[in-house]
Amino acid sequence: MTIVPARVTAELPGTFVVFLIGARINQPWKVRAWLPVVRAMPRMLRELQARPELGLLAAQGSGTTQIQYWRSVEHLHAYAQAREHAHLPAWRAFNRNARSAGSAVGIWHETYVVQPGSYETVYVNMPPFGLGRAGTLLPATGRREGARGRLAGAEAGV
Repeated sequence: MTIVPARVTAELPGTFVVFLIGARINQPWKVRAWLPVVRAMPRMLRELQARPELGLLAAQGSGTTQIQYWRSVEHLHAYAQAREHAHLPAWRAFNRNARSAGSAVGIWHETYVVQPGSYETVYVNMPPFGLGRAGTLLPATGRREGARGRLAGAEAGV
């Protein structure tokens, strides 16, 4: 990724969703229990990136943790429950495997609905990252120079 050689902030109009998801391999020797979980996420991301209308704005992860930005909680839930997409079959397979594998692998997620004016960001000499990948990067100058100004501007819808 190309580094943005400046101090910038990210803005995303309207309400959006931050979805954190991850897995924890508790018993690494039970490969059949955790390997399907590890392989499922890239398949889902390819599907979501090919179909922007499904609502995923951006995603990035490291290891077994991923941060995702969604247009709305309705988009997130619709994708999670749709029989024709990759998530529901993977979720059902995980639940079947979890019954026989015990606590070999754990999964978790957290969902946050973010309202305008309730977030602020700053990135210095970074490639587009986090909300900066989902929203628009703007110079962190003027009212956007400090955290309070970025929060006040987002709250005012500016």
